[in-house]
Amino acid sequence: MKRAVELRHLTKYYGRARGIENLSLTVEEGEIFGFIGPNGAGKSTTIRALTGFIRPTAGSARVLGMDTASQMPQILAQVGYLPAESAFYPGMRVREILQLSAALRKKDCRAQARQLCERLELDPARRAEELSFGNRKKVSIICALQHQPRLLILDEPTSGLDPLMQREFFAILRERNAQGTTVFLSSHILSEVQRNCGRAAIIREGRLIACDSVQNLARTAGARRVAFHGRADLSDLDGVRDLQSDAAGCSFLFAGSINALMRRLSGGELEDLTVTEPDLEEIFLHYYKKEGEDR
Repeated sequence: MKRAVELRHLTKYYGRARGIENLSLTVEEGEIFGFIGPNGAGKSTTIRALTGFIRPTAGSARVLGMDTASQMPQILAQVGYLPAESAFYPGMRVREILQLSAALRKKDCRAQARQLCERLELDPARRAEELSFGNRKKVSIICALQHQPRLLILDEPTSGLDPLMQREFFAILRERNAQGTTVFLSSHILSEVQRNCGRAAIIREGRLIACDSVQNLARTAGARRVAFHGRADLSDLDGVRDLQSDAAGCSFLFAGSINALMRRLSGGELEDLTVTEPDLEEIFLHYYKKEGEDR
């Protein structure tokens, strides 16, 4: 399988300040790949290196088989980029912004722009200075999508969108992905990565700390989410953490022996019981805590 993104020991320093350090990962063509971490972890620095806005201090990056150091014009012709924040020329209407974006790529994107405006409920006659933050984000999304790129690089794409527009946005992404588009999705909203990405990488303080399928990340975290209504004595039971309880019952992460857990619960009075894999937020916190302890 071809690689849409390949980073090898990518490093960027801003003077003495750390951006990213020794970052290596690959994204295969056809994936929806999640890139997660809190603000300041190095997500945007990585994306700016991929899109040519900054030059790395060391290491290399290849996008769609091309070297970002020498082939950036060819790369950008096949990439749709959505920055976390966008600015537009005042006085321009939405349709003019979209036409300018298409003209810079020497493409006629009017049909795609019209369809995307309808799906995202964006009025193309509105002026840039009249747009809310959410509508500015919609303009940026359409600029990134309308030329039907092979690779989408999206930095916090849903900030400012209401829940219905978020749902429609991801429906569009899944349709594009089914047609062969690769998606590199940077986000700190873990639920949207879990719902839409097959694999994910976790970055902390500029360094990659985990990269695998979401399912494998859950297994590696080695815990299950347990919840029940009723009463049971969990005191001194190995593997219980993040315990939250009230008069009706309790919920906790469990990383101990499932047989020991079942024996303990069978001695209580339970009305119902659920045992599930941890969600991505719990996995994320597990890796961050583990990394912090290792340091």
